[in-house]
Amino acid sequence: MRKILYMAVTPNGFIAKTDDDTSWISKDEWKSYSQFCRNAGNLIVGRRTYNILTKQPEFLDLKNVKVVVVSHQEIELIAPNHYLVHSPEEAIDLFKDEKEVIIGGGGKTNASFLEKNLIDEIYLDVEPIIFSEGISLFHDMKFETGLELIEIKNITKDELQLHYKVLK
Repeated sequence: MRKILYMAVTPNGFIAKTDDDTSWISKDEWKSYSQFCRNAGNLIVGRRTYNILTKQPEFLDLKNVKVVVVSHQEIELIAPNHYLVHSPEEAIDLFKDEKEVIIGGGGKTNASFLEKNLIDEIYLDVEPIIFSEGISLFHDMKFETGLELIEIKNITKDELQLHYKVLK
């Protein structure tokens, strides 16, 4: 199974503003992200990202996607195809028969998967905006991981998608 991290990010490494604002992410990027998740049929997110995503009208694009929330806290899930687990390993186990699984944030969730060597590839959709404070792509963890660039493509004239293989 391929374990793929897919995120929108600023050039300086933020995935959201400190107040969880992601309104700076373009509709073209959302279309790319949601198509990727629909093709895989699944998405793994953390609790905070789940709460942000489920309030977005675009989240309806993912109504048929199996969503797994990784959280140490109990939370209310909004759909029967949404599941709660308590560790990255539990999340991966739910998809053991799948060809690929998509990990979609947030920063703590991304870091916990990478730290446990549970990411094979990374897609970063780089948005044309920089702000000085926010939630980083890999929040509050200490590790070092090598990457190999597989592909660069344009989403729009101002947005790039970087595709990396994680070196293990």
